[in-house]
Amino acid sequence: MNLLPCFGNSKLTLAKLAMDFNVKRFAADAGTFLSRAVQFTEEKLGQAEKTELDAHLENLLGRAECTKHWTEKIMKQTEVLLQPNPNVRIEEFLYEKLEKKAPTRMNNHELLGQSMIDSGNEFGPGTAYGNALIKCGETEKQIGGAERELIQSSAINFLTPFRNFLEGDFKTILKERKLLQNKRLDLDAAKTRLKKARVADARAAQLNSSPPPGDVDYAVHFSYMLNFLHVKWLKMWTEELKKAEQELRITQSEFDRQAEITRLLLEGVSSTHAHHLRCLTDFVEAQTTYYAQCYQYMVDLQKQLGSFPSTFSSNNNQSIPLSASLPAPVAGRASSGFSELRNSSGSRKARVLYDYDAAGSSELSLLADEVIMVSSVPGMDSDWLMGERGSQKGKVPITYLELLN
Repeated sequence: MNLLPCFGNSKLTLAKLAMDFNVKRFAADAGTFLSRAVQFTEEKLGQAEKTELDAHLENLLGRAECTKHWTEKIMKQTEVLLQPNPNVRIEEFLYEKLEKKAPTRMNNHELLGQSMIDSGNEFGPGTAYGNALIKCGETEKQIGGAERELIQSSAINFLTPFRNFLEGDFKTILKERKLLQNKRLDLDAAKTRLKKARVADARAAQLNSSPPPGDVDYAVHFSYMLNFLHVKWLKMWTEELKKAEQELRITQSEFDRQAEITRLLLEGVSSTHAHHLRCLTDFVEAQTTYYAQCYQYMVDLQKQLGSFPSTFSSNNNQSIPLSASLPAPVAGRASSGFSELRNSSGSRKARVLYDYDAAGSSELSLLADEVIMVSSVPGMDSDWLMGERGSQKGKVPITYLELLN
């Protein structure tokens, strides 16, 4: 027995049923869309009533919109703060959308630091200016590294949660709010149909649908036939009334259910605020760490520069070149005197050559031509000594001193 024709007929039947189902579904969707469009238009023209959302739900919707607006603005300004170059921001955005890693490039501090290091090596690390340039360059590169850590930490702990809210939670809220709007239009359209059905049913009840008494020629009473047909048409509204009432109950139930779903999502914005507060705290901590590191790097740099100044200011604000005012520390009795002092546990008098402002509480400010006591402390940098002036005590750079016999 050949079963192929049977299978072929079954496939054709299934395909026809599927096509009929798709056509019916398309017709139903088109009818629903048209009904919503008519209801929306009549509401805008003031020809139809509109179901208003309760005040609590309206407040939640307003708060969600406000959260979305300010989250976008804070994100945008934070990105500008972390990366001022708009071209780089666009490039990073494109790489992110393409799910590719952006090429690593030096930031402004690192570029400046590298330029200082290169120029310092060109002038010579053995010169005061070249050495200072190298140390400044190294510090700038340290600041650049700290800035890179700040950007990375802020992107993970601050920007990413904000972006997840906009691209995840808030999009879900928008989707459910749109569904609520559609359910509200369906509900109001059902109310309008029910109202029309009730009016038509009331008119049908006022008409007398029974024939006149006696043997009457119906052809003579053409007007009666028109009324009879009109009554038949109006009786259709009785069934329409029942359908409209049933449809209203269904649409009201769907609207209430969608309103509850939307309300629960909107109430979750409060937890979003709490989460963003934690992210904000992390962002502030990252900034605190960054600025503290930068401050410490610059303080250390200032101390290093204080041990080999290129020029010094006298009391009349005239610049004094290093070569003309600072004795060479590499040879002679002055150099041997500092070496002997570092190897001994005693103290000696020293005359201050130039004014010096202390960079911190551990250092001692100096005035040119004053005499102080200096001593060596184990573990202290070789470019520094411990100075004493009466009850004041602190570190002083040896390049500002001349030991006295």
